[in-house]
Amino acid sequence: MYAAYFGLKENPFSLSPEPRYLFLSGQHRDALNCLIYGIQERKGFVLLAGDIGMGKTTICRSLLSSLNDSVETALIFNTAVDELDLLETILGEYGIEIKGESRSKKNFLDILNDFLLKNFAAGKTAVLLIDEAQNLSHGVLEQIRMLSNLETETEKLIQIILIGQPEIKATLMLPALRQLNERITVRYDLKPLSLPEVRHYIIHRLTIAQGPGSLTFTRGAFSLIYNFSEGIPRRVNAICDRALLIAYTKNIRKINRKIVRLAVHDIGIDYFQKTMSVGRKILARLTNLANTGNS
Repeated sequence: MYAAYFGLKENPFSLSPEPRYLFLSGQHRDALNCLIYGIQERKGFVLLAGDIGMGKTTICRSLLSSLNDSVETALIFNTAVDELDLLETILGEYGIEIKGESRSKKNFLDILNDFLLKNFAAGKTAVLLIDEAQNLSHGVLEQIRMLSNLETETEKLIQIILIGQPEIKATLMLPALRQLNERITVRYDLKPLSLPEVRHYIIHRLTIAQGPGSLTFTRGAFSLIYNFSEGIPRRVNAICDRALLIAYTKNIRKINRKIVRLAVHDIGIDYFQKTMSVGRKILARLTNLANTGNS
């Protein structure tokens, strides 16, 4: 709606993961490199953890787009599965035909092992990426550990990347999952962006959308967006998207602190109060202003 008004080719602050818009801060670049390293060096297990909205899925998709034909990938998004469903889904993701086959763990593992051996003999690497790994049951996590036993005398046949929210780390610390935890030798924790990174993140996304065009952000606006978002990219997107819509409806082209406050209030103060620990005094003032305006 507002893109043409600001001279942009498209909406730069969509909440949908889009590899083209990946902002490689220092830590996001490190995270992507860790995933690539784990695959190339056949480390067996890699863990990428980070809070909601930190860009984990976008990094995952960027990784997939960077891999060449020598890598066979299986991507699991639905983690509300049991052990048998997981194996069946993995086979499907690798394009393995299983019609008419006996539906059992042993049979599925035999089929997968045969595929992985042929894949390895062809000089290819098999990668399994599991998003939202914090939702996996203990039984499924143990099944995933067992997959790492599929190997030759010298190499792991499958490289497994677990991507999830911080709770996955606590789950892996449980005694029952100690063997899996000890096998994860490559790990990376994504942290929120700093104020300078938030500013560069916004400019980066505007540039990808062939901007900034006629649009400008004041220094105070950048600072307030950082305070409200706590450096979480998805929150930055939500605030900026609403701020640009408000500016469009008001026929102005500069995003200042007032527009940011309006955007946050328009999105819903409760959302930010539940998800933020920084900037609560600002939120309180904003709430008071809103209540005064309604009285």
